[in-house]
Amino acid sequence: MKGSLDNALKTDLKRLIIDACDLDAEAVDIDDDGPLFGRGSQLGLDSIDALQISIAVQKYGVKITDSKQMRRVMASINTFADFIRPE
Repeated sequence: MKGSLDNALKTDLKRLIIDACDLDAEAVDIDDDGPLFGRGSQLGLDSIDALQISIAVQKYGVKITDSKQMRRVMASINTFADFIRPE
């Protein structure tokens, strides 16, 4: 199942982001299609947060080392989930 269709995976990723970045937020408050970084981001994440998330996501057996790939992968919860589980 594609990651963006897996609500359990998306909830896990939201919790991972909240924990890794020490955010005062609830998983249900994070929009699946909303931007995670930059203007319009409800979380206000920055490059340090991206680094913390890229380390935490290694539990899924993936590594994100390229900053361009990281920006593309972590554009939203849905793009992040599809990277973790493409099919």
